[in-house]
Amino acid sequence: MTVTAKDIIEFWFVDHGEEDWFTGGEAFDAKIIERFTDTHTAAARGDLFDWRVDAEGRLAEIIILDQFSRQIYRKDKRAFASDMQALTLAQEMVSRGDDQDLEPRMRTFAYMPYMHAESLKVHDEAVKLFKSLGNENSLEYEIKHRNIIEQFGRYPYRNQVLGRKNTPAEEEFLAGEFDSFGQ
Repeated sequence: MTVTAKDIIEFWFVDHGEEDWFTGGEAFDAKIIERFTDTHTAAARGDLFDWRVDAEGRLAEIIILDQFSRQIYRKDKRAFASDMQALTLAQEMVSRGDDQDLEPRMRTFAYMPYMHAESLKVHDEAVKLFKSLGNENSLEYEIKHRNIIEQFGRYPYRNQVLGRKNTPAEEEFLAGEFDSFGQ
């Protein structure tokens, strides 16, 4: 069965919502693994470029590369392997103004690759984008992410899975209470 961009949008925004997106756990991961692993592989290869003809098609590809990666490869370095590809698609969408063709709830996911980036410059742009949504909760999470990047230049809770050595400051951070945002 061939998966379309419309299938991704419907699965993410119609069949599921915030409870699944942010706290779905193993059951939600399993649905995505079963239904969309081959689609993720195709997206990572760049095979879904023909979806980019409109904002929803581009958003579907971003969701696959940014969100589905985290569900399919949770606790594995491959969870972050498509982050730069997703960020590039999101940046192109924003620079073309195509993000404005999406409702705010959808734009949140167009902007998520900015939030997942380990670049302070990208986060400075992300704060503006999330502010434009008018959703204080999303903006608050972006600011929390930005603060971690400002402090460490990266997300310390990714270090182990990515094979990076923690600095003493990161060790202290990881020993305390922190939000890993499901990563």
